[in-house]
Amino acid sequence: MLDLSIVIPLLNEEDSINELYQWVKKVVDQEGYSYEILFIDDGSSDNSWNIIETIRKSDAQVKGIRFLKNYGKSQALHAGFEICNGQVIITMDADLQDNPEEIPELYNMVVKEKYDLVSGWKKKRYDSVLWKNIPSKFFNTAARFTSGIKLNDFNCGLKAYHHHVIENINVYGEMHRYIPILAKNQGFTNIGEKEVKHQARKYGTTKFGAERFINGFLDLITIWFISKFGKRPMHFFGLVGTLIFLIGFFFILYLGIDKLYLNKAGRLITARPQFYISLTCMVLGTQFFLAGFLGEILLSNKSKKSKRYKILETI
Repeated sequence: MLDLSIVIPLLNEEDSINELYQWVKKVVDQEGYSYEILFIDDGSSDNSWNIIETIRKSDAQVKGIRFLKNYGKSQALHAGFEICNGQVIITMDADLQDNPEEIPELYNMVVKEKYDLVSGWKKKRYDSVLWKNIPSKFFNTAARFTSGIKLNDFNCGLKAYHHHVIENINVYGEMHRYIPILAKNQGFTNIGEKEVKHQARKYGTTKFGAERFINGFLDLITIWFISKFGKRPMHFFGLVGTLIFLIGFFFILYLGIDKLYLNKAGRLITARPQFYISLTCMVLGTQFFLAGFLGEILLSNKSKKSKRYKILETI
């Protein structure tokens, strides 16, 4: 097994790839690591893949994966994790905002200090305050509250993992923001943080738009729900369904007693609004209960998930 795998997902970063490659190579060669550098081209429409191919021809330690189209950063990381051979895996962005000089210390924290995962913390950022810094603080606060992991920057692209972590997590959807939570859910609780140097973007523009705010919030709710009830859906749906059903049942019981014994000459039960409230509650309660039951059946018969991307080329 190699000492180090460096996984770099990218999308339309033709201007920065060569510079990043030279910088990473200089750092890891100085440290004497055995290593591989994996570029994951997430469906770039510029010259990124041609540059990766050129680098590969001159350096066998470089590997590349090219997606058929843009599937997203999570799928790119997942593809890299599946083929990497390093004892320690470092992930970093290709836009030169992550500093390769951080690699040796991240490596040592995993190997010598026995961390399962080390997340970078961009304490001083050069991003837009309105579009990145403020939303980032909000999501990090929410992630700390829901997960119990005391990290300042969940979404930092610069992270280090022991190989047994990436073997046991499934990065899907847009869950790359919350990989530390995925790791914790699999039992890897020795999670550390290192303050890292953040650099202003040198080339190109950010690939993330305003939709990342909504997606990040929805992903956080999803991962919280899965971590709490993913292995026992009946505990949520069954409980909620039973409570709603009982509300409806007691409403209809009250109406029946009232009609038979207390108000025999009164209105028809079907003319009273409580009847429709009770009927709605009993139907919804039954549906929630059935959803939990079906969830338990699917969970017990789940098969291995298929890949959520198609690879065009591998070199």
